Amino acid sequence: MRILLKLFCLSLLHLQLVAQPYQPMWNSLDQREVPAWFEDAKFGIFIHWGVYSVPAYSPTARDGVNIYDRYAEHYWRRLRDSSSTQHYFINFHKRVYGNISYRDFADDFKAEVFNADEWAALFKNAGAKYVVLTSKHHEGFTLWPSKYAPQWNAQDRGPKQDLLGELTNAVRKKDLKMGYYYSLLEWDNPLYKPATINEYVSKHMIPQMKELVNDYKPDILWPDGEWDYNSDVLKSREFLTWLYNESPVKNSVVVNDRWGKETRSKHGGYYTTEYDLVGWEDSKNTKFQHPWEECRGIGGSFGYNRMENLEDYSTSKELIDILIDKVARGGNLLLNIGPTADGRIPVIMQQRLMDIGQWLQINGDAIYGTRKWERAPSITLNTHHYFTTKGNDLFLIINQWNGKPITVSGINASTKISLQGYHGAVKYTVSGNKITITPPTLTPSIMPCKYAWVFKLANALR
Repeated sequence: MRILLKLFCLSLLHLQLVAQPYQPMWNSLDQREVPAWFEDAKFGIFIHWGVYSVPAYSPTARDGVNIYDRYAEHYWRRLRDSSSTQHYFINFHKRVYGNISYRDFADDFKAEVFNADEWAALFKNAGAKYVVLTSKHHEGFTLWPSKYAPQWNAQDRGPKQDLLGELTNAVRKKDLKMGYYYSLLEWDNPLYKPATINEYVSKHMIPQMKELVNDYKPDILWPDGEWDYNSDVLKSREFLTWLYNESPVKNSVVVNDRWGKETRSKHGGYYTTEYDLVGWEDSKNTKFQHPWEECRGIGGSFGYNRMENLEDYSTSKELIDILIDKVARGGNLLLNIGPTADGRIPVIMQQRLMDIGQWLQINGDAIYGTRKWERAPSITLNTHHYFTTKGNDLFLIINQWNGKPITVSGINASTKISLQGYHGAVKYTVSGNKITITPPTLTPSIMPCKYAWVFKLANALR
């Protein structure tokens, strides 16, 4: 009888392993490949929007603060912590709001001019292939009617709308992928403290993430706020096992690497950098051999910061150069916008996105669906020539046009060369496996684009 029982148990275990290809261990979960659509997409829009969009305040670079202290979405925490920047927030709050509590801001987060279809059309015209919305930031306020955040969500307070659901529908109608940022921590949740963290994770965080996945079926799940506890405490492996094996998006969902204070650039899905940092480590010279994504704002803050001036915003050229750099190094760019509390995307952000979209209309073949060229020269701060590949084609992207000849080594000499957006012939000479391209003489009126230029070397890698 014992033998039969043992065989029965072994059979059940075997069936479970067959039905559950991923086990709650990193060496199993990390075997799951990042779905290919993500690496093909290259460019996404990040959206930080929540109750913090009401005060919309943070010091800026003019105040001499580091990049992480310029985040307006951290307003509530900065009012309460003892950091060196706390006085900026306290002084501003007392002067502008007096004794109003942070939670009172929820009623002023009205989104009264929010138009999901207009937002989605802008993202499409910007050339983005995916969108990641802050479903819930560290303040705990959800943009969907979560039953785990009663009276602290956009359906019960403020807009009285399912903002997340409306934008999801609009974005998907434009044939873009839709993802959700989700904060693993909550500053004001009474359970989020060492003595009760297990209860917070089991009774609030995990059920709420499952609610989000089951109800809205994200293409990307983008956790953050993982730095206080390791992945064991946050039960991240158990959640990912469910996500990969049982959830309605088990075969298609993409996740990042922010699942515990030890997991960045080690575990999860694709790796993430933030303003070229992993923590405080500079990632600009990192050679990633894994799918990865850089996230950053157009300005210095993710959430809208009304203290930012023109000088705080990257120019269109700078943003296009950033996109080129990340893609040439094998990564994606997730570029953030911070809408206002009433639901407007600031005009300067719209202008930057439209400039990127116009550039991609001409040069997108060198971005979408490409991979880095493994034989490319190392990228440095002084690099002006970048390379991407697609099949047998090689793309040379230059971000300075000086008319000087450009030599490319180690390619098929029978390649044919063209300049994207230009219909004239491109002169070049061949010497062994080297090709020297002479950029055509172009006046500003016939330049194919303003900011960076792409030579396509067809069949260069055969």
